[in-house]
Amino acid sequence: MPVADHNLELVLKVMPALAVILLTAAVCGRLANLVMQPRVVGEMVAGVLLGPTLLGALFPDAQAALFPAEVRPVLYVLSTIGLTLYMFLVGAGMDHDARAPGELPKASVLAASGILAPLIPGALAGLLLWDDLSRPDVGRAEFALFLGGALSLTAFPMLARILYERGLQNSRVGRVALLAASMDDAAAWCLLAALSAVHLGGGPGDTLRTIVLAGAFAAVMLGVVAPLLRPLGRRVARTGRLGAGGVYLVILVPLAAGWFTDLIGVYSVFGGFIAGLTMPRDPAFRAALHGRMMDVVSTLLLPVFFAFSGLNTQLGGIVGGSALLAFALILAVAFCGKYFGCSLVTRALGFGWRESWAMGAMMNARGLMILIFINIGLAQGMITRQLFSMLVLVAVITTAAAMPLYKLALPERHERTDVKSAQAVARGARTAA
Repeated sequence: MPVADHNLELVLKVMPALAVILLTAAVCGRLANLVMQPRVVGEMVAGVLLGPTLLGALFPDAQAALFPAEVRPVLYVLSTIGLTLYMFLVGAGMDHDARAPGELPKASVLAASGILAPLIPGALAGLLLWDDLSRPDVGRAEFALFLGGALSLTAFPMLARILYERGLQNSRVGRVALLAASMDDAAAWCLLAALSAVHLGGGPGDTLRTIVLAGAFAAVMLGVVAPLLRPLGRRVARTGRLGAGGVYLVILVPLAAGWFTDLIGVYSVFGGFIAGLTMPRDPAFRAALHGRMMDVVSTLLLPVFFAFSGLNTQLGGIVGGSALLAFALILAVAFCGKYFGCSLVTRALGFGWRESWAMGAMMNARGLMILIFINIGLAQGMITRQLFSMLVLVAVITTAAAMPLYKLALPERHERTDVKSAQAVARGARTAA
């Protein structure tokens, strides 16, 4: 077959797949909103529904025709670009500035509890489940650290959305939560980068080379590239818009960073995240960047990632006594470690009980972040499809539980006090400026 004809045939197969993915994501996202859940919960469910769990079980011929073997690599490339750009936007949106004395130490303590409370029992569960769930070529310690690291993640973008929708981003609980979640996720991505280097290194020398190159890459990006981009931030702050030339530049940086980290043996998502951290910290720049890019990334490319994840998710593999017990253990460790660990530490830091339980609910949501984490693990051969399916279900359950638990802990009548406090803080900051 001529190359042109083959390319046209591939396009005619990819387009219907994308149309179905976007339609399903839109419908499920809308249904999620109707039941007071974030859109991302519906999109996560949409990806599972398009996979072998439902569509493949009920209409296997239709699923095979919609997602044939030659279409899946295209979906993988689109999802990888989408994830790299999404993590770039997450990194660019992080603000590490503590806005009141003592907030940074409190956020650091909370972040440590958010990591260690699920990481340690998660790793112990991994040691226990290694014989049943691990690939034979993955060591016990590597498997345990991967499972613990996956369970330690927080859905930073979802937490930020909850706070911004309620006007709590400048409240005491909101500022500490955002700082802690950013530290939490940054630590988890560093752990994943190290595990990837160890798993793909092929030997101690190669592993050390990958780790050193990753560290050097991060140092150059943060120490050299970030200062070079500051004039762009000042220009956007002055003009109020991010022009076409600026958009080209900010897209080129994460794609180049992702290419380099892939080249040295660390997944491109890590490069995108570090590239985001190099972006100017000006609030006007962050607002302009998100306004230009987030809608395209979140409505076009991320649903492709959810669908690709769904194609690898077979919930039927969790059926059976031993598999169900393993899943119950992982879910219990994930939920209790994060929720109770963060809640109790927040209370010890001087917050009220309602704020503390609300903090635990927000930090317990894993959303898209854990899906990115485990997709990398699956692509690099660190986990089995069975464990992948279990962790997809953990992501859906913990994310869906976040909003009900948050509202139970902090109903609107109690939120109003924090909203007024946040507005007072914002007015004070403007006056000082």
